[in-house]
Order: sequence, then structure tokens, then C-alpha cells
Amino acid sequence: MRDLVQRYARSLEQLARAEQVIPLGAQTFSKSRTQYPVGAAPLFAVRSHGSHTWDVDGHEYVDLVSSLGAVVLGYGDAEITEAVTRQLESGVTLSLSHPIEEQVASQLVDIVPCAEMVRFAKNGTDATSAAIRLARAATGRDHVIACGYHGWQDWYIGSTTRNLGVPQATSALTHAVPYNNLDAVERTIAAHPDAIAALIMEPMTSTFPDPGYLEGIRELTHRHGIVLVFDEMLTGFRFAPGGAQEYFGVTPDLAAFGKGIANGFPLSAVTGRRELMMLMEDIFFSGTYGGETLSLTAASVVLARMATGEPTKQMADIGERLVAAIDHERSPQSHEFLQFSGHPAWTFMQWSIDDANTLNEVKTLFMQEVLRRGVLVLNTHDVTTAFTDEDIAHVARVYAQALDLIETALVDGDVVSRLECATLVPLFKLRS
Repeated sequence: MRDLVQRYARSLEQLARAEQVIPLGAQTFSKSRTQYPVGAAPLFAVRSHGSHTWDVDGHEYVDLVSSLGAVVLGYGDAEITEAVTRQLESGVTLSLSHPIEEQVASQLVDIVPCAEMVRFAKNGTDATSAAIRLARAATGRDHVIACGYHGWQDWYIGSTTRNLGVPQATSALTHAVPYNNLDAVERTIAAHPDAIAALIMEPMTSTFPDPGYLEGIRELTHRHGIVLVFDEMLTGFRFAPGGAQEYFGVTPDLAAFGKGIANGFPLSAVTGRRELMMLMEDIFFSGTYGGETLSLTAASVVLARMATGEPTKQMADIGERLVAAIDHERSPQSHEFLQFSGHPAWTFMQWSIDDANTLNEVKTLFMQEVLRRGVLVLNTHDVTTAFTDEDIAHVARVYAQALDLIETALVDGDVVSRLECATLVPLFKLRS
């Protein structure tokens, strides 16, 4: 334990200072001590470049988190940096709208199937919440069906266990349904006849849609006058240039994008059919920084590259090769307790351990061991085009070493004794 405390000494010191002035010591739950084991993990980074990140203690990591999926072309992409630096000299947030707003909106309209008009914001929650308000305005209805994770605003988070501070009346308007379950959607619609304004969903997370599932969602929502919203925060600009809606060939009424749209610069967008988007002129959706030029400049570069189709092909290839390399290096027995699922550009680790306490202990031990060996990961592989063959080989070796240790610990029944930190416990389940 002493070795790890020394390894992360500056992280621990920084955490102590940060917690005096910042709740949790971080701005984002997914970057906080709730997700990384204190004393056995880096908690603060000082630099990222390409596919690597350096922590405050000077340790280097192959970064599979990729800024929670917001980076798709690698950190510090030269073309983006040059364009943003050039724009910086002309201004960041101006007193009038800037032509780049139309330019980037047009780029989105060109590649996203549902996009006829676009509005920009900063966070993913901004865009999903705008889509819900549009749907309610268009239908005159209040209720929402949600499938997946859609941000921190009351309308969604009130339907989860993290609902402290959300009025019960608000929580009662949102109904969560599991993925790949059309019957659950039909039952929810039947329970609230002519009351559902929107069905918002992540078109895919850890599991591919069953044949006909997304098409069935499209047909059901159309038949009942419900606005279909795809939350493409992570599928957008990873699965295909036009997102999961292009990849699966199912077009929603509205869609929300963010994350990779600007390769880590703060930008999100809500897009969709013209008649729905035109309601933006009547509802109130407005922000000082929606037209901030540096993020839009970054997005312009990203979207131009995405339009070629090459980055999404690269990420899929890298993701496939990464899992293949891990499977080649690790023992056959480890397949019994860890599998991989999802799209290659956004791959999920699936742990097959029935006991919840043991599962949490194993996941914490895995993080402890891969982090000390120079791999930064949470529970998904959010690969970027910057990953190299050397990165893939390094991750595969590290995973094999960590999984060998876990295999032995499970056989010997001493997982806890191998932990050099407290066991992490999930905040809440994001996705069904």
C-alpha cells in the first residue's frame, strides 16, 4: 500500500486541497473519487497528447477514457490546434453572431440524416433538454419515455435513484424503459394514452439492437404521435459520420450530439426536422456561449474529417484490434468472468460475477492493477484515431497481467486482501 500512496502522493495532496473548495474535488462525477479508487489511482491530470495522459505525479498512461468519449481524433490534434489558434486572434465570444455558426450547422445538415436545422449549446444535457422541450411544445403533452442516460436535468435525473432535489411531480413525468424491449414501450404508451411527448433513447450502448427493434420504436412513436429523439452523445461521430441513425438506417425526429463533435472542446447540438426545430423561435432556449467560436472552429475541422468516413472506420478497426489483442494475451479462464460487448469504437467490459460485493471488489482490483501499469480506463474502451500498435500491445499486456491476478484471487477467495484501497461502489445504474 505504501508504494501506491507514494506513487499517487501528489494526487492525494491535490484532492485534499480541492475538496476544501470543490464538492467531490471535481467538476464531473465521472472524473471524481467516486469512479477512481483513492490511494490506488491518479485523480488529477496535467497533460494529454495523442492517446496518452500524464497525471500530476508524472506517470504516463495509455488513455482509454478519452475525456469520457469526447476526444475522437486524439488529444492535441495539430489541424484543430492550428485552426483554433488562428480563430483565437479574432475573438472567442463576440457581441453578434459569427458566420461559423451557420458553417458548422450546414456541415451537420450535410452528414446527419435527421438534421434539417441545428442549434448549439455546451453540454449534452443542454441538447437533450432542448429536444424534450421542443417535443413538449410540438405535442402539447408532458410525459417522456427514457431509455439510457440523458444528463443531469430534473426531467431525466428525477427518474433515477439520484433524484435528490427533484420535485416528485417532475419525476412522475418520466418513465424509464429497458433497451431492446418493445413490449415495455408499448405498455408505457398504453398506460399514458395521448400523454407521451417524446421517447428519448441512446440508439445503442453495450448491446446491439435486436433485429427490428429500432424500426419498431420508429413505427410506434410515429403511430402514436410521439417525437423520437436519439441521444447521440457517444454514438455520434463514433459509429458513422452521421451517427447511429446512419449506421442503423433509422431516422429520428430530433437528435442530440456532443462529446466528439468538437474533439473535446465544449460544444453540443440539437438537430432535427425543420418544423420541430422552428419551434426554437417560440420556446426559450438561449445561451451566451452557444456561438463561442473556438469550439465551433474545432467542430468544423472534426466534421470535415468525419465527412470522409475515415475516422469512424479507423476507430472501429482500432477497437477490434484492441479486443483481439487482449483476447490473444489473456488466459482462456479469464473469459469466464470478463467479456467485451458493444461497437468496436465504444466497447464495454462485461463482468460475469454474480455476487454484487465480489463484483465491486474485482472491478476495483482491476482498476488498481491496470492503473499502476500505465493504462487509464473506467468501464469502456473509448478509442481514438490516435491509438498506435504500441498502445494496443501495451494495453493487451497490462490487461493480461491484471486478469491473471484476478483469476488467482477469485480461486483463492482473497480478492479483498489484494486491494490497496477502499472498494468502489457504483453511484447508480446508468443504463438498463
